[in-house]
Amino acid sequence: MSIRQAEEADIHAITEIYNDAIVNTTAVYDYHPYSEENRLEWLRTKKQNGLPVFVYEQNGKVQGYAAYGPFRPWAAFKYSIEHSVYVHPGARGAGVGRALLRTVIDHAEREGFATMIAGIDSSNPGSIYLHETEDFEYVGTVKKAGYKFEQWLDLVFYQRALSGPETPVEQ
Repeated sequence: MSIRQAEEADIHAITEIYNDAIVNTTAVYDYHPYSEENRLEWLRTKKQNGLPVFVYEQNGKVQGYAAYGPFRPWAAFKYSIEHSVYVHPGARGAGVGRALLRTVIDHAEREGFATMIAGIDSSNPGSIYLHETEDFEYVGTVKKAGYKFEQWLDLVFYQRALSGPETPVEQ
């Protein structure tokens, strides 16, 4: 098992994992699968912006991935990030998500961020449990945030305090 930065060669697996989440779960509030070209552009943009995308690889196969990016586009949010973790359906419950979550937390700490935020569908007890056991605290619910599978979806927010920069600035 290894966790490493994603490479363009990982796009097929990343796309497959993400599209499974779109088609079969409420983890992604979207309706239609994405193309590999779309996910490749996403990966390239992340790298151009200096943002990480990690993959969990086992026996030569990508079992999951995690990334983070800005929480909101306004300048004063620059020390807050929102992350995502996606695991291949055959690898769920095997510690892949926890290992990836710890990796993005550690990376964000080293980069000087102050707050990590998770937006989780309220009907996803596995993700909620994972975040609670990794020191994320519940901070609120947006009711009827999405509509998918002919039902309203509530989005719960969890956050984890990080060390933040020693000297924050307003630039």
